[in-house]
Amino acid sequence: MKARVKIVRSRPKDRPPLVDQYRSMVRIRVFEDRAAQLFNDGVIVGTAHSCVGQEAIAVGAAGVMRPDDYLVGHHRSHGHLIAAGADMRRMMAEMFGRRTGYCKGLGGSMHIADLSLNIIGCNGIVGAGLPHACGAALTAKLKGTGQAAVAFFGDGAAGQGAAHEAMNLAATWKLPVVFICENNQFALSAGWDTQRAVADIAERAAGYGMPGVIADGNDVEDVEDVVAEALARARSGDGPTLVELKTFRRMQHSMRANLPDVRDRSVIDEWEPKDPLPRLERRLLDGGFATEEAMAAIRTEIEAEVEHAITTALNDEPANPDDLLASVYAPHHTPPAPPAPGERELAFVPAIREALAQELAANDDVFVMGEDVAKVGGIFRATEGLYEAFGGDRIRDTPLTESGFVGAGIGAALAGLRPVVELQFSDFAGVAFDQILNQAAKLRFMMGGAPTLPLTIRMVSGGGVRLGAQHSQSLEALFAHIPGLVVVMPSNSYDAKGLLAASIQDDNPVIFLEQKMLFFDEPIAVPEERYAIELGKGRVVREGRDATVVALGALVPLAVRAARELAAEGIEIEIVDPRTLVPLDTELIAASVAKTHRVVVAHEAVEFCGFGAEIAARIAQDSFWDLDAPVVRVGAPHHPIPYQKDLEQLTLPGAREIAAAARSLLAGTN
Repeated sequence: MKARVKIVRSRPKDRPPLVDQYRSMVRIRVFEDRAAQLFNDGVIVGTAHSCVGQEAIAVGAAGVMRPDDYLVGHHRSHGHLIAAGADMRRMMAEMFGRRTGYCKGLGGSMHIADLSLNIIGCNGIVGAGLPHACGAALTAKLKGTGQAAVAFFGDGAAGQGAAHEAMNLAATWKLPVVFICENNQFALSAGWDTQRAVADIAERAAGYGMPGVIADGNDVEDVEDVVAEALARARSGDGPTLVELKTFRRMQHSMRANLPDVRDRSVIDEWEPKDPLPRLERRLLDGGFATEEAMAAIRTEIEAEVEHAITTALNDEPANPDDLLASVYAPHHTPPAPPAPGERELAFVPAIREALAQELAANDDVFVMGEDVAKVGGIFRATEGLYEAFGGDRIRDTPLTESGFVGAGIGAALAGLRPVVELQFSDFAGVAFDQILNQAAKLRFMMGGAPTLPLTIRMVSGGGVRLGAQHSQSLEALFAHIPGLVVVMPSNSYDAKGLLAASIQDDNPVIFLEQKMLFFDEPIAVPEERYAIELGKGRVVREGRDATVVALGALVPLAVRAARELAAEGIEIEIVDPRTLVPLDTELIAASVAKTHRVVVAHEAVEFCGFGAEIAARIAQDSFWDLDAPVVRVGAPHHPIPYQKDLEQLTLPGAREIAAAARSLLAGTN
């Protein structure tokens, strides 16, 4: 940890005039005071978090940042936004639930962001934005723009795994990030000694291999000095800095104030006299920068600005239901029709590899990152040779930090790149689940549909190779249940190549599931040229008349095997492969049901609450009068995948179970 000695000196010429910094701090204070009044009056509802007492941090940092630097905030970021130049009317409109708000009323106080100012997100999940700052900084580094990312977080967030993973990743890759901890003495209510064993969070920096600096967060000039030094270090290529700014939150955790204030009274009494605004006023007077009359005039001017923002926003149009679904997904591209398969044959994993190589070659914004994807080529060899072809900047090995590098992928996507993130197993998504569930899936919606988030997360899924319960799950239903995610599940090499290309080209977060049992299928014809298959369009794998089998992923080839067996008995089943679960080609399924009048839905995942239940429900809803029998589901029993070979084979459904289900339908029994 680096010790600092404050030196009194003249103000650097490249910084904003000190009176302008005062103006910004007053603007934040008046905005927050009025917001609290409006909350108490019932005009602002839900929740909001005030930064009163922390204005010097937001203003000091903004004063030394470049206009094009990235900013990542948190749930208490009104001050960061105002200091960066955000429009107070649009901020108030968001808090009032107006359509003119930054997020069209869909995000609320905690999620206000202005992408035009490179504010790439504020977050209601504590600490979750720090990996996004790493992704934005990685974008700047890869593009050579000289930009840096500044990530704000509170002392409570310092205990989150995402904070550790982000700092470790930034230090390992020497990313141009400044991590600013606003240590306001309390998390929700707990003091530092109940949250950690050290008083100073900056001490942790040494463990990451970065400088740690402590400064007075209530002195705007002190904040400017330390942040300017950290930014200069970041831009020079020396990597991140952890800046701990000691300050004080003058209010309770949120404006709701519905909980008892159990903060230590002695701490409150110690910090109340250190209010940053009176301190700066004394500095302005002592240094001859402003008179009392001038400062009073500034406050009067700012109060009028804030009142105008409030009055205007209150008269704005309310949030509109038309924006709800439109804000979830960016429009999907419609690629040209894919070519005929041709004669060249390719197995599943080489098809994945070829799609990656062709997308990397076609678009410099595409890059791949994950554990062991570079020199090793991935544990299933899907990225073999890509490191040699495209280099370490674009084929990046990561630390074992799933939350960190998935979050970095989100930040890079928000900043304009097209990351392809590999999770070695879909089971590992649990380690990164907040970044998938609350970040990738929701950021576009919470920002009112403003950003695109072109992120592809590849995962190896399913069982069959004796890896046990924590490396063999099929979790497609879990991902499909989360609005904002596209879920893709190819069943053969031809589709794998085209669907992966489409996923990378799409402007939404895509979960791309590669089932292990498909790795061992025989090669099939796959075109050599680059092509994409439209997302949301299934295919009829086999025509039939007696029953439809809607099969997912690895069960598609097993359904084909069952069809051959049934054909020998005079039973002709039609096989439908949805290919993508979200969006789901319900029209194709309905057309097949209207033709055959009987349906089996088959997947490797646990049958109970599996995705087959959704397909069956849609058939019952949309095609009830076409059915001659109830829908039958085929899936795994409700227990984890066992390790022992015979038990695993017994657990996983296959051609035998599909054929038996079809026979039961045609026999009129279930």
